[in-house]
Order: sequence, then structure tokens, then C-alpha cells
Amino acid sequence: MPRNSPPAMNIASKTGLLLFTGNSHPDLARLVASRLGLELAPCSVRNDENAETKVDIDCSVRGQDVFIIQTGSKEVNTSIMELLIMMYACKTSCAESIVAVIPYLPYSKQSKMRKRGSIPAKLLASLLCKAGMTHLITMDLHAKEIQGFFDVPVDNLRASPFLLQYIQEQIPDYRNAVIVAKNPGSARRAQSLAERLRLGLAVIHGETKEAESDAIDGRHSPPPVVAQNTGLEWPNSPGSSPCARDGGRYWSADIGIGVPMLTAKEKPPINVVGDVGGRIAIIVDDIIDDVETFVACASMLKDRGAYKIYAMATHGLLSSDAPRLLEESTIDEIVVTNSVSHEVQKLQCHKIKTVDISVLISEAIRHFQHKHCQEEHQDGEEDEDVEEENHHECRWLQVPQMAGGIGKRLRKITVNDEPLSDAEDDR
Repeated sequence: MPRNSPPAMNIASKTGLLLFTGNSHPDLARLVASRLGLELAPCSVRNDENAETKVDIDCSVRGQDVFIIQTGSKEVNTSIMELLIMMYACKTSCAESIVAVIPYLPYSKQSKMRKRGSIPAKLLASLLCKAGMTHLITMDLHAKEIQGFFDVPVDNLRASPFLLQYIQEQIPDYRNAVIVAKNPGSARRAQSLAERLRLGLAVIHGETKEAESDAIDGRHSPPPVVAQNTGLEWPNSPGSSPCARDGGRYWSADIGIGVPMLTAKEKPPINVVGDVGGRIAIIVDDIIDDVETFVACASMLKDRGAYKIYAMATHGLLSSDAPRLLEESTIDEIVVTNSVSHEVQKLQCHKIKTVDISVLISEAIRHFQHKHCQEEHQDGEEDEDVEEENHHECRWLQVPQMAGGIGKRLRKITVNDEPLSDAEDDR
């Protein structure tokens, strides 16, 4: 990637902050910089021929507040490594603070333990903090509990005001609309939006495919009761059978004896809870990535009488062949923010509309910097008060005698703007 053009003046000289960006979403970074009245600080982020990421910071960051804008992208692991190396480079260059601005936090959907897996969101949080991050600004986390994974303060911005404004200004007759949650898990988000718009709420219940939590991996199967036959007569208990292993003789109990089996969940057929007939249906969620569920929900709503269907989310990842599926679906319009770059997807699907949230990010940076400057100013005033107190605590000053050659004597000075007593002066 070519280097960002260096600014005409020292960026930090007037503002006290430096704004960097990686390769994940440079368009958003330029919008934020323009709203702040800044230019992007010069840096070079590139991949070598062996696919290693290399970062060069082309300006001094010593004692400055650094903001790095980097969001999740199609090359998610590359974006993460770029961000980690940029933060570590600023840390080793003695930056005062390093604020990561990540509108879409990668791996946020993997914030719970699944079977014998792990929690990658916690791992990512630890990596970011270890690399030198002192503050995080993000937007609409998939789960608010993710904030607890970080050892630094987290600002979780909300894009709902921009989506509300789009509904009110761009959807004709939105008063005849109903907010739809595509599953019970997103019902709370849909309910919040419906209450602010004074609209009805509908929830799609049921699963079109087997849930991930019901996948058979042997986790819930009871362990076999195994014991080696040492030559003594093994009791012929019902449900037990001998089995050979490694030349020895073992006994194992059949599954279900003594340990109750976990009953599998039975998913009901997909159904709509709420009235959508003759109305505008607005499906809301935080992320649009796997669009098969959105397409299935739109078909169900169309069959129930909805005459126009919108899909609305904060983060439009739109991976793989999602644009083609959306273009062929019954969804009339897909509304997402520019937290993630999707310009290529918009060329494949003309139904995608973008809401700009750069003003929200720029205001968050402005408020953070203003508060930080106020704290530094207060600390500076406290330091001046301490120096003044230390100065007044000095009681005696030894000076040379200017005439007479008598030597040295003590000159009377003031303590807290009051002269010393005569007794003290006679000393």
C-alpha cells in the first residue's frame, strides 16, 4: 500500500492527537479525519512477499495521543495483525495513549464457550491490551458482556439513532411498519427500536436448520464404566458386556445405565408471532453476514402478507455470495452502516444502502481528547500549587555581606506572604 501523504504541518502541534489507519477501511478514516479537521498521520502498512505485515510510523508519536482506526474486514486476520503491530510500534515509540477505534470488533460472535472450543473474543481482547491499547472505541458489540474481556475502558457506541433517522426520513409511510426480530435472541434489540418509533413488534420463532448447540460431538455422552478383570469373577450385572482391549479384559456398561441421557431439543417449525399482513416489515439485527436466515425470514413474511420488506443492521459483512442471495431474495432494501467497507458488495447487489456513521466516531474522538486535555490541565494546576507551597516553606536564605567584610548573615524573608517575627529574625 502506498504511504499516506505527509501533512503540511505538524498535526499534533495544535490538537495533541494523531490519527492513523490501516488497510481495512481507509475511506471511513478519511471521513473521520475530515470531520475532525485533521489529516491522517503518515504511516506505511504493507505485506511483504512472505505475507508478513510490516508497519512504518513516519512521524513522531512521543508524548502524543494516538488514535488508530481499524475495523473488521474480509481479511480479518490480516486486519488484526496490522492493528496489533501498529499499536505496538506506537507503544515502543513512547506514545502517551493509544486508542483503538474498531467500529466492528472481529470475533465478537465467538464470545461464548461452544462445546469443547474456546472463547476467541477473550483472546483477542488480551492481545489488544498486551500490544499497548489504553482505550477502545467500538460500536454495537454483538454481546455487551464482551466489554468485561478488556482490561482497559471500553466505549460501546450505538448506531440506532442513525437507523431510526433513516426509517423516519427514507421509508414512506413508516407508521404502517412493524419491527421484526428474526429470532428470539434479537428480540430485545427489535423491541428497543419498536418502542422508540412507537411501532408494533413481531418475532420469528423456530429454526430452519439444526442449531449449533445441538450438534452431536459426544460431549453429553456419559463416560464408559471401564474396569480391568483381574481374574476374579466379575458380577454379571444387567447391561454390562465384556470387551477386549490391548490384550486385557475389560467390562463396559451400556449407555443409559445409571446416567440419564440429555434430551435433544425439538425445534418447532418456523413461525411468525405477530401481525404483519398489509404492513411494512423491517427485520433488524446487529450483523448481516449469513444471509440465508434473512432470506428465509423474508419469504415467511411475504407469505404472511407483508407488502414491503427491509433488512437493517449495523454491520454489513456480506461475506461469500451474500450479495447474490440478497439480490435474488424478496427483500426490497438492505440498510447497513459504513462500519465495514462493502463497496464491492454494492456493485453486486443494488439493494444495499449505506448510512454514514463517521460523525459518531469523530465526536467520540473529540470528546475523549477534550476530556483528556482537561485532566492534564487540572494536573498541571495542582503541580503549580505544590511548587508554590514548597517555595513559601523556605524560611531562611543565606546571602553574602556586600560591605564591611564581616562575612555572611541571614536575610529576613516572608512565609506565606507574612514577615517573620522579631524573635525569629534575631536568630
